[in-house]
Amino acid sequence: MKLLFLFLDGIGLGENDPEKNPFTRAKMPYLNSLLGGQTLIQESAFFEGERATLLSVDPNLGVKGLPQSATGQSVLLTGINIPAELGYHYGPKPNPEVAQYLDGKTIFAKTVNAGKKAALLNAYPPRYFDGIDSGKRLYSAIPQAVTNAGLPLFTQADFYSGRALSADFTGEGWREFMKLDDSPLYESEEAGRKLAELAGQYDFSFFEYWASDYAGHKQDMDWAIRQLETFDSVLKGLLEAWQAEDGLIVLTSDHGNMEDLSTRKHTAANVPLLLFGEKNIRREFQKDISDLTGIAPAIFKFLEI
Repeated sequence: MKLLFLFLDGIGLGENDPEKNPFTRAKMPYLNSLLGGQTLIQESAFFEGERATLLSVDPNLGVKGLPQSATGQSVLLTGINIPAELGYHYGPKPNPEVAQYLDGKTIFAKTVNAGKKAALLNAYPPRYFDGIDSGKRLYSAIPQAVTNAGLPLFTQADFYSGRALSADFTGEGWREFMKLDDSPLYESEEAGRKLAELAGQYDFSFFEYWASDYAGHKQDMDWAIRQLETFDSVLKGLLEAWQAEDGLIVLTSDHGNMEDLSTRKHTAANVPLLLFGEKNIRREFQKDISDLTGIAPAIFKFLEI
């Protein structure tokens, strides 16, 4: 059984308010159909359908202050209530106190130690590695966990050869912002099918989408809506290619942000946990999950590690 972890940064379950919540304005017919005609907002959770389950999950973890990326992502990767142990939320990049949890305790490390195959399916451009090598850029929690587990980060060569996907799914950003006019370009549904193909090669795979958090900080409604509509098509391609009996797709986030564009800051909103797969597998997976700490243990149990 395989598990694909789809991580959408800064996605909370917001209010039914089109003035500030792009989820109420974006046209997402595929996801809405999976949720029985509902949109991805707080009042839609809990939901269980034939192909999807939606839960509302607490990212605050009993700690004062707004949830942050480094601690939130590290909790998702370990199942440890790191903000409670440290006494604070922290981000965006891990400080030394947070980073210590990302060595040997993560899903990536435990999957590798169990003799199973794991990968982060994102491809990183040359300038990313240049920044890391020069010391001008620090790893965020997810690539830090990957490299600590002895796994490679995929490169431009991997993207060009079809072994990885760009962070925006389609590859448009590589052409528009990095001016790599020969880079691969996928239609949205095609990108979803490609994601399913890549995930099928691993016991545990992870895809990180960070532009959602960026749109939240920029309070950019138009961009947020375009992202969500593109993602809906990606999800359609992914689930049409994914065989439910082969495993589970888990989609969640580290904190709220994009669901409330009235503020540049993160929010205290609960985050969605979307599960796609056979109903009995979804029911077993969700049993003990009420906050971010429950997700990694459920993955360990699912992968039998």
